[in-house]
Amino acid sequence: MASATTSAEILRHTTAFTSELLSQSSLRLRLSSVLRRKHPTSDQNVIRQLNIAAETLENAISTSNSSNRLPSLRRAEKLLQSHPDTLFSSFLLSLLYALLNRHIEAAHSLFNVFSSDPSLARSEIAPIVYEELFIIHLLPVLQSFKEQRFRILSSLSSKSLGYDSDKKSRFEKSVVVSGTRLLSKMSGGQTSELKELEMDYEQVLDENCRLLVGYFREVLSNENESKLTRPPSPILQKTVKCDEFKLNEDGQSKVIELRNCGPTWAEGERSVEFSSSSCSTKSKSPSFYPQRVSPKIFRNQKSRRALNAISPNLNSGSELESSSEDNLSTSSESESETQEKNRNMALFEPRGSRIQKQKQPIYAESSSSPERVMAADSDDLPGGGKCTPPKDFVCPITSHIFDDPVTLETGQTYERKAIQEWIDRGNSTCPITRQKLHSTQLPKTNYVLKRLIASWREQNPGHVSTHSDNPDPETDLIFSSTLAVLPSTSPNSVISQATMDGTISELRLAITKLCMSEILRESEKAVLRIEQFWREMNMGFEIQTMLSKPAVINGFVEILFNSVDPRVLRASVFLLCELGSRDKTVIQTLTQVDSDVECIVALFKNGLLEAVVLIFLLRPSTISLIEMDMVESLLVVIKKKQDDFLEMCLKPKVASILLLRQILGSSEEGIVPSIARTVASAKAINNIIESLEAEWTEERIAAVGILLRCMQQEGKCRHTIADKAELAPVLESFMGASDEERFEIINFFSELVKLNRRTFNEQVLRIIKDEGAFSTMHTLLIYLQTALQDQCPVVAGLLLQLDLLVEPRKMSIYREEAIDTLISCLRNSDLPAAQIAAAETIVLLQGRFTSSGKSLTRASLLKRAGLDKSYRTQMQVDQLSDTSKESEENLEEEQAADQWEKKMAYVLVSHEFGLLFEALAEGLKSRNQELHSSCFLSATWLMHMLNVLPDTGIRGAARVCLLKRFISMFKSAKNTEEKALSMLALSSFIHDPEGLNDLTSHMKDLLKGLRELKKSCILAVDMLKVFSDGNNSSIDWWNHTELVQVDCSAHGEVLSIVCFRDKIFSGHSDGTIKVWTGRGSILHLIHESREHTKAVTSLAILESGERLYSGSLDRTARTWSIGSEAIYCVEIHDMKDPVNNLVVANSIACFIPQGAGIKVHSWSGASKLLNPNKYVKCLTLVHGKLYCGCHDNSIQEIDLATGTLSSIQSGSRKFLGKANPVYALQIHDGMIYSGSSPLDGAAVKIWSAANYNMVGSLASTMEVRSLAVSSELIYLGSKSGGTVEIWCGKKLTRVETLQTGTNGKVQCMALDGDEQVLVVGTSDGRIQAWGLS
Repeated sequence: MASATTSAEILRHTTAFTSELLSQSSLRLRLSSVLRRKHPTSDQNVIRQLNIAAETLENAISTSNSSNRLPSLRRAEKLLQSHPDTLFSSFLLSLLYALLNRHIEAAHSLFNVFSSDPSLARSEIAPIVYEELFIIHLLPVLQSFKEQRFRILSSLSSKSLGYDSDKKSRFEKSVVVSGTRLLSKMSGGQTSELKELEMDYEQVLDENCRLLVGYFREVLSNENESKLTRPPSPILQKTVKCDEFKLNEDGQSKVIELRNCGPTWAEGERSVEFSSSSCSTKSKSPSFYPQRVSPKIFRNQKSRRALNAISPNLNSGSELESSSEDNLSTSSESESETQEKNRNMALFEPRGSRIQKQKQPIYAESSSSPERVMAADSDDLPGGGKCTPPKDFVCPITSHIFDDPVTLETGQTYERKAIQEWIDRGNSTCPITRQKLHSTQLPKTNYVLKRLIASWREQNPGHVSTHSDNPDPETDLIFSSTLAVLPSTSPNSVISQATMDGTISELRLAITKLCMSEILRESEKAVLRIEQFWREMNMGFEIQTMLSKPAVINGFVEILFNSVDPRVLRASVFLLCELGSRDKTVIQTLTQVDSDVECIVALFKNGLLEAVVLIFLLRPSTISLIEMDMVESLLVVIKKKQDDFLEMCLKPKVASILLLRQILGSSEEGIVPSIARTVASAKAINNIIESLEAEWTEERIAAVGILLRCMQQEGKCRHTIADKAELAPVLESFMGASDEERFEIINFFSELVKLNRRTFNEQVLRIIKDEGAFSTMHTLLIYLQTALQDQCPVVAGLLLQLDLLVEPRKMSIYREEAIDTLISCLRNSDLPAAQIAAAETIVLLQGRFTSSGKSLTRASLLKRAGLDKSYRTQMQVDQLSDTSKESEENLEEEQAADQWEKKMAYVLVSHEFGLLFEALAEGLKSRNQELHSSCFLSATWLMHMLNVLPDTGIRGAARVCLLKRFISMFKSAKNTEEKALSMLALSSFIHDPEGLNDLTSHMKDLLKGLRELKKSCILAVDMLKVFSDGNNSSIDWWNHTELVQVDCSAHGEVLSIVCFRDKIFSGHSDGTIKVWTGRGSILHLIHESREHTKAVTSLAILESGERLYSGSLDRTARTWSIGSEAIYCVEIHDMKDPVNNLVVANSIACFIPQGAGIKVHSWSGASKLLNPNKYVKCLTLVHGKLYCGCHDNSIQEIDLATGTLSSIQSGSRKFLGKANPVYALQIHDGMIYSGSSPLDGAAVKIWSAANYNMVGSLASTMEVRSLAVSSELIYLGSKSGGTVEIWCGKKLTRVETLQTGTNGKVQCMALDGDEQVLVVGTSDGRIQAWGLS
């Protein structure tokens, strides 16, 4: 009886099956289609619900978002559980539970399929599960039915086959008869009996499947395995023609021979061999040969082969032939011996694997028709003759005996040259079967057939080949030298000599069986015996030479292709490794045939982990290693306990480390980073770190290379490496390493000290400096003087960091040499790689890093400039905690980082009185963007550090070398960050009188950029304040230049202007809206629209910028979509009143109607009147509050949410008989600006929006009709004369007056987003643009 199955085994196989289904949509759809067809068509409602559930499940599988997937799975589960008894629902539930990681429930649902329809489940739905879990328990059933079939076939007499019984001589030799012919000689009763047996067999299998489902369910319910659940006895159903089937007397099931189970024999036409009962010996000439199938095909046909293995299709002629061969062929072994052999084979098979067939002589598919019979080499048979070769020894293309036979995936064998010529002509099919070939690359030579041909030729020396044969000397002389008499290994001892001779004789016999035997089990025993000889004896050179012969090596390879016994496979790999490590010709033999290497790799990836040593010895190219895709298997070996492996010439872990290093050393940039991340995330880092202490230097250096790549791609692993790595062995490896390996070790150390905690970095640096049997710094200094130029900066950077572990001294040879090297490389324009490496090294010397090892130099400098978004983002990625304890640690780390930064900056800038600044200035002139960027960052950092370093005159050197360069970069910087960094560097000179004087001479170039940065950088405000305090006249600060003027008088007055992004929009009194360019060529007309019938009084754009709104005297407001080159009206709103001064929010619009009050209009159509007692002249809307400037000089604030009205300025009576309306209102930075006439002495008043207190006024003499306010300036548009006054917002003094060149009113003004361009619209139809210069 088969041993008990554990719940872990059940879940492993069922989970593997469901996982494969979830990953292959085509397979899911095919199986779903099969199950739909099996469902009764009468119940359409159930079918519809199951289809909905299937579709929902498919959507959930294809969805990567887990939050969206879970609700879909719940809906599908609810639908399926309402119909739990159907095949389709059970199948879908197994997938659903697998997706939810509820694997036990998934297994139960899958077993429901087996219970409901066992035949369908094992043949179409889940044959893999059937093979892995069920077959091992069904061996007694299979054996019983095989015996019953044997009884039926044995009733066929020799007479029924047409042979005369008295011609005994005909049966003394093998006679090969086609299975199809055998079937034709059966009587009707025999055929019916076979069919009935087949039906009984299917029924018994079904019942046993249901029985085993119950057993598996019981095992799964016993989760903690507290009790042992025995497998049930198989059901052997009684039939009419046979007695009741029983188990063997010993209660054990027999391992039977099943066709197509073995992975290495091709399907083909089988022939049945009959012999007389008196015959006791085999035919001398085998009439058939084994045929190898590619391992790739074996994997692809895995399920189909297993299915064929367990289904004895008695209607098939080929099956009858197979059964006859299994049961009727004559053998020197008795039946009991055969059963014992089979039982022994089963002991080597791993649990859950499919039953493997013993390697027996079988036919490959004949090169002629299926009915063709390959006759034995006998004179008695028709057409036979001693010199007539068997037909399967002859190529069907050339009609000559094979010289180099190759067997294609279709089972057909051809001469290599002939089939290669066939393929070279463009054919991609098998010449005989016409089947499509998956690969046009020919397999290795069929050595088994080649040996059979050689044997036949020896027995038929009179045969004359019909063509010029070119026999392979290796085949003809397989053992000519191998079996030669070997000299005595111990001439002093007769006994030991005799023992050695006996052992060598046994070894020769084992080698002979390995190379010549057609029985797989014999070859496997030979391998185990040879391994025993190797381990127990001190193998001399002669014996090693014996085993290194190509024929023997090919014999081992045949075992790798054919055997499924783990012991045999491991022994074969062990022997090949031992031989290959001693003899290069063994490796040459193995690498001559690509399929041999592929087989070894496939075995390794399938769990034969010792094969990694053999792969390493084969020395595959790096590209080949990447294509083999065996990183996961290498990591399995690295993580596995080494005690679990055989003792070999090289430890599997060492081979894996060396191969992994070779892969990661590839130049394939698109693949290697992902492999390195896989290694870093596979939790194998600790095992690789252990190799840093290995005795073998090559292993230590390989581990260094792997860890270096992991740190470069997945930086967070450097914390684990720094914490656990022993660096002393690595330092000792440095002395004996090659130059390339030395640089890799230095790179490793440089990466290792990129930790995000400064104190940890210094601890690691001390270990590097102090450990090891020699002076690290002296060794680095010597290496620095001989290293390649582009490697020198990294070496110099590490040496400089080690030197700074103590307080900087006045003189240090290590420091001087390191900095000189950095400057020399930075100036070497002939080698840009060295320049870039030097500049990047200086950037890294600042010493601040993220947890992934990325430099924080740029982010920290931007933070100091006031742009701390980048710094905060990287800190959030590092996930720093805010607990008090960690806050204290962070404070300590920050102090340590500041101290390190000061020390490093001091020694760099002090070297040769600022010589580094000259080198950086030269680098900033480079057109190489990478070099320029690194030099820019390095120079910015060092110039900024001048503010905190003692002034030793170095600031003057920096000013001379870099000031003008940074002013130029500040002016030309295209983005805010570059401008902010330039400003940070320049800020180091504002407190230096000479530096400030130089900056003041370029003040006009600096002011514009500083004003742009004022919004985001407090440092810009400070610099502007310094410049302002040092300049008595504000007038010198501001200068506006007219950019362009356009005449639109044909469209009447310009009543409204608004700027948005790169466009300017203007509204005119004839109803026209024009769109102008706002950047580059300003006021270039790109579109105009005249859909309003009367004047466009106002334009407004929401902050979102999605829509433009226009208000008109034609009583409508229109919504426009803003395109890249035009605007499009998308909505028209009937406002019921002429629209003046339109302001909009998300859902409402406010405007001034014809009479008193303010109209609030909802976009849905509703409207109401606010402030009905006031005649309003101007409006502005900010944050839900509406500000009104009235005809009586009053100003009100209305909260639109509550309707509350507050008075900011009370109205006044007419002054000297004249009204004093508020014509313009602007809200900016919490201040309210109102513009009116200067009757009361101030044309513009400034109020606080928080408490309504007046905080200032502008004593302009103009009547202000329009206002525009920037962060620094206030623009006033006059009623007449076309004048625009500009006032300083801080000092409230007039700084400039602009003349538009017209006598009309300045009716509207607008500023662009950068506050650098002022656009003015006048009553005489002119539009002008002024730029702040």
